[in-house]
Amino acid sequence: MDFELTAEQELLNQTAREFCEKELIPHEGLLEKTNELPRELELDIRRKAMTVGLHACNMPESVGGAGLDCVSLTLVAKGLSRASLALAESVRRPCNILTACEGEQVTHFLDPVMRGEKRECIAMSEPDAGSDLKAMKTRAVKDGSDWVINGTKHFIANVRLCEFVILFAVTGEDQTPVGTRKRISCFLVDLDAPGLEVANGYEQMGHRGYHNNILRFDDVRVGGWQMVGAEGEGFKVASDWLGGPGRLTIAAVCQARAERAFEVAADCAAQRRQFGQPIGKFQGVSFPLADMAIDIRLGDLLLMNTAWRVDQNFPTVIEDGAMAKVWCSEMLGRVADQAIQTCGGMGLMADLPLERIYRDARFERIWEGTSEIQRHIISRQLMRERGV
Repeated sequence: MDFELTAEQELLNQTAREFCEKELIPHEGLLEKTNELPRELELDIRRKAMTVGLHACNMPESVGGAGLDCVSLTLVAKGLSRASLALAESVRRPCNILTACEGEQVTHFLDPVMRGEKRECIAMSEPDAGSDLKAMKTRAVKDGSDWVINGTKHFIANVRLCEFVILFAVTGEDQTPVGTRKRISCFLVDLDAPGLEVANGYEQMGHRGYHNNILRFDDVRVGGWQMVGAEGEGFKVASDWLGGPGRLTIAAVCQARAERAFEVAADCAAQRRQFGQPIGKFQGVSFPLADMAIDIRLGDLLLMNTAWRVDQNFPTVIEDGAMAKVWCSEMLGRVADQAIQTCGGMGLMADLPLERIYRDARFERIWEGTSEIQRHIISRQLMRERGV
């Protein structure tokens, strides 16, 4: 197999990593101290990302994006994700659901996003419907040519930096041989729409400056033109996004942070001296470093192989993405923990990025589908292949 990157991919990797080191990582201290990403800083990062060609690089050329393949996008995600999430997310890679925009949706939502003038958030999770999207209660009821929306969404990321929301809501029910099936549809809703309240979310253990919010819809009226795709196709739209780009991006984030944590730990092991020699000479330190290096190498191989399989249109993209997310998210937890152990007391101090990486790592096994959900997806496919 050929694992060599093309010259363009090498350049993308270098560009993303250098942008991260120069424009993102220097602001991590501000996020940790204030738990806020200033609006002007977010916009400045967005403008600079547009200058170097990183803005909307995941979008197809037909809408003004770079049209990068999945391997290239994964390299970009890895390069940027060495920094805190709020900073990395300022380099906008819009949700690919927006590529389904048509007519007025293009001029009102898609085009401004591509120009860097608007930012979207995604609203699926509800207080009583997390991994089980079919249990959602938010409803949109037809009223003439409009839809009227009522319900509550939570865990919605960085709403206060956005102008509109990609909303999933129930628009009807069908009776099937196995019971009632909800029809879920996708809408694009301006956040200043009458009846839409943006409330503060929950205090969280990590990801400083990357806040969650609660959205409450009270008779929010949207035009029929604001529905993405056909009525009842929202679940397919969500599954396509989560199964491919969403979960693979999470895996890339985890891989990048694991590599950064390992570099800090390895440098510490080489530089810190105890009993007259570098601590990396002791097996109690060096053997765990070897295990970390193996874990990271395996994660990188799985991540890049999955991205390659996406580009080759393999039929098991959803299961492949689930495998990559499970391994990389759980591997990050192990590596972050051992990196702190290697650095000892200093690993717990804010002078090093390890305590932040350790806190943030715990998120990755939960959002975009928990590890348990990913294992369900993988095992279900294994049984399908055997006719079960």
